[in-house]
Amino acid sequence: MRNKLKPTKRGLAAIAAIVSVAVGGYVTMPSGSKVHDDVALASTYLVEPWEGEVLKAYLDRLARPPVWTICAGDTNDVKPGMIETPKGCEKRLQVKLETVYRPALVKCVVRFNDQPLAWRSMMNSLAWNIGTGGACGSTAARIVNDAMRLGKVPDYVASCEAATAFNKAGGRIYIGLVKRREMGDATRIGEGELCRSGV
Repeated sequence: MRNKLKPTKRGLAAIAAIVSVAVGGYVTMPSGSKVHDDVALASTYLVEPWEGEVLKAYLDRLARPPVWTICAGDTNDVKPGMIETPKGCEKRLQVKLETVYRPALVKCVVRFNDQPLAWRSMMNSLAWNIGTGGACGSTAARIVNDAMRLGKVPDYVASCEAATAFNKAGGRIYIGLVKRREMGDATRIGEGELCRSGV
């Protein structure tokens, strides 16, 4: 269903907040990490709010196979009994988005760095949640890549809408994932909402 996503004031405000502190396309975060503007926007307004922050490692049983997880859904080198600090969680997320997830998107999306900030941020958040393979192979990425290869302006609205299809975990639709992918909830901006607010 096209046009389920709408631009919002809070989406525009989030984009403006990052643009106002970015220098040369980078933001120095409170954790001390220097990251691309799209990583700053994704980590602050999408990933952290939706993933939450769990300071003690837990076994994510929705994942197939189940995986030990900590902080904002980080599974990298997580062991049972592991404990992290809030600042450590923030840095973990930002560094991993910057050094693992974003580079994968740069490789699979034609001229990733030239795409709109909000779209890039949505793709970072999507990749964090479903993996870089899923994000790179998504219709959302294909819509942009196909247009760029033809020298056309991509239909970013269609791309934002296409990303909302990833609303399942363990084969079941979850209302939390529907909200995350679409228009968010009372306190959190949705990926589609942010994307649509900036394209």
